[in-house]
Amino acid sequence: MESNSLIVKRLIIWIWGIVAAGIILFSFLFILISNGLLGFMPSFEELENPKSNLATEIISSDHEVLGSFYRENRSFAKYKELSPNIINALVATEDVRFYDHSGVDSRGLARAIFKTAVLRQQSSGGGSTITQQLAKLLFHDSAPNVLDRLIQKLKEWVIAVKLERSYTKEEILTMYLNKAAFIYDAYGIKSAAKTFFNSSTDTLKVEEAAVIIGMLKNPALFNPIRRPEITQQRRNVVLSQMKKAKYLTPEEYDSLSALPMNLRFNRIDHKEGPAPYFREYLRLHMTANEPKRENYASYQTNKFIEDSIMWQNDDLYGWINKNFRADGTKYNIYKDGLKIYTTLDSRMQNYAENAVKSHLGKTIQPAFFNEKKGRTRAPFSKNISQEQYESILSKAMKSTERYRSLRRNKVDIDSINKVFETEYPMTVFTWDGEKDTLMTPMDSIKHYKYHLRAGLISLDPLSGHIKAYVGGPNFKHFMYDMAGKGKRQVGSTIKPFVYTLAMQEGHTPCDLVPNIPQTFYLSTGKTWTPRNSGDERAGEMVSLKWGLANSNNNITAWVMKQFNPKAIEATIHEIGIKSSMDPVPSLCLGTPDFGLIEMTSAYGTFVNKGVHIEPMMVTRIEDRYGNIISEFHPQKREAISASTAFLMINLLQGVVNQGTGMRLRYRYKFTAEIGGKTGTTQNNSDGWFMGITPNLVTGVWAGGEDRDIHFDNTALGQGANMALPIFALYMKDIYDNEDIPITQEDKFEKPLNFNINLKCTDEHIAADKFTDDGDIQPDAQKANQDDFF
Repeated sequence: MESNSLIVKRLIIWIWGIVAAGIILFSFLFILISNGLLGFMPSFEELENPKSNLATEIISSDHEVLGSFYRENRSFAKYKELSPNIINALVATEDVRFYDHSGVDSRGLARAIFKTAVLRQQSSGGGSTITQQLAKLLFHDSAPNVLDRLIQKLKEWVIAVKLERSYTKEEILTMYLNKAAFIYDAYGIKSAAKTFFNSSTDTLKVEEAAVIIGMLKNPALFNPIRRPEITQQRRNVVLSQMKKAKYLTPEEYDSLSALPMNLRFNRIDHKEGPAPYFREYLRLHMTANEPKRENYASYQTNKFIEDSIMWQNDDLYGWINKNFRADGTKYNIYKDGLKIYTTLDSRMQNYAENAVKSHLGKTIQPAFFNEKKGRTRAPFSKNISQEQYESILSKAMKSTERYRSLRRNKVDIDSINKVFETEYPMTVFTWDGEKDTLMTPMDSIKHYKYHLRAGLISLDPLSGHIKAYVGGPNFKHFMYDMAGKGKRQVGSTIKPFVYTLAMQEGHTPCDLVPNIPQTFYLSTGKTWTPRNSGDERAGEMVSLKWGLANSNNNITAWVMKQFNPKAIEATIHEIGIKSSMDPVPSLCLGTPDFGLIEMTSAYGTFVNKGVHIEPMMVTRIEDRYGNIISEFHPQKREAISASTAFLMINLLQGVVNQGTGMRLRYRYKFTAEIGGKTGTTQNNSDGWFMGITPNLVTGVWAGGEDRDIHFDNTALGQGANMALPIFALYMKDIYDNEDIPITQEDKFEKPLNFNINLKCTDEHIAADKFTDDGDIQPDAQKANQDDFF
């Protein structure tokens, strides 16, 4: 008996010794871990300010999120923005004793060890608390082996305890939900709610929250798009856990678990969503590097000069290279969680995008297809030769990534040509939606060139705020931005700038001038006489207002002759055009290429009483904590007198009331005070319309990708038919929205002591030129088109 008792004693001593040794070993390990002697351990500062990549949000002036810049599409959601359904589902499923422990749940840990190690229950679940999971998300990547993972696990215990001391339970839940990664580029609860249910975090229903929380276990496995059945089963497990935790009654569980998932999948793609051209223009603008001449091609001198001026004068241009954090490092718009508050109005942006799509897709494109049907060199003009046709397509082929990739791999030209004539599966754009088809790369080039493009810029002339920005018909398929990047010949839309100098020098809209051809003697010894498209009132004395209203080239040339090309060039720059131009007589008819954004800004000078304001995209930028780090204010300068500006408004109103913009009155029935100018370049290559109202200035361009892609029929290809209707559709939606403070009752403000007569003797509207629906009669088309020459 004594020997048995001795054995028992020794056994007890050994057991206690092992336990004590284990405690000492664990204590020693915890000391080593806490002091960072077994690898990285976050400091107090890192615990207080854990790193997390947050998307930069782009916010409209009416507080709608337009999109994000991100490496990880994660936006921060505050605790008060989280639905109780999310919190309840998370706690019930992942850590039912979350509110009772201090980072490590000993009961849960013991349960996990016993059931997994002793009972071999693989589905028994882990012992990690939400706080431990947060520690892993914040500070640990995947471990390469079991030993490293064991050390990581011990570290997570220590970090979890420290996190519990540093943060409240609500803050830990918020951090966890914001840090969690899902699939389809959704990072954090806010992105997940938007992606899978097109919802906000504060409006998620119980069954929706259960889907998202259920995905946390394994987002790739519980994928509601690819594996809806097992995802729904997982959702019901979450609902069951909520019932078990008494967040749901048995009756609620029964009804909710029987529901389908009802996903509203909305994968975030920077190429889609509202204002994609604007967002990309903003991104490139903010991340621009300081211009260096060696980084520009030899033919880009003017571009270098324009960019250099912007670098000096525009605080937003190259913002990330001009602004620094307190530690001297640059901001990163892809992961710093900035909030960029823009001037764009989401409602007006929507109206602008709809107007472009509606007119291009429903009216212009079908007419263009019809005109080019059966032509061997379509979509190009019938006037180009076969050699020109092949040259354009060859140049287009060489600009593709497919061609460049083949050349990098040393593929010969004959083989490349064969590749471009071989059919491949591809998805192409159509106005009826994307279409999967078999098509050769060369046919794909022709297909996209067949589609006409358009751009629209709309801004508040009193503040310079850009309210709507459309760079093309579809950013995913037509990424070239015709609103902020592209420049095209402006045609007759330049004429108001010519008239501006006349008004500034004492002329008035009602001054009478001879409607006869004007001949210019050039420095080459030759002469140049611009021609008119028709002979209406030829040889008569006509008012300047009539001349601009009807886009009469004789009258514009007469104004040019009273001054000189250099003076006209200086006036154009003063009004707001930055692009270069040649000071030659033909300048008065719109030979130079200008950008839509600068054209719209320049027309805004007329409405803003002669004060030019640089276009503004952003009002302020905040960091992730809501601190304002940059504010932006209008850049103003007086360009012309208020009296001159008002005279120009009157001239532009004449275009709408009695000239080439009359269909705004007859077809679209606008009664508002509106001014405008149509523009059509040679061969109908470009169609323009610039529209002004007392509180909004809008520019529209429409045309083909190449100048040789255009309507051969001027009735279809002129600016009044290509661009003006887009303006009209856009303004109609704005006028119909009572929440937007722009109405048909708005009036242009007359300057003080203004007493110039604006009622001209030949001011009339020739109603017989119009059909009942506002279209110009065929026999009047030629007289009213505003041809380039």
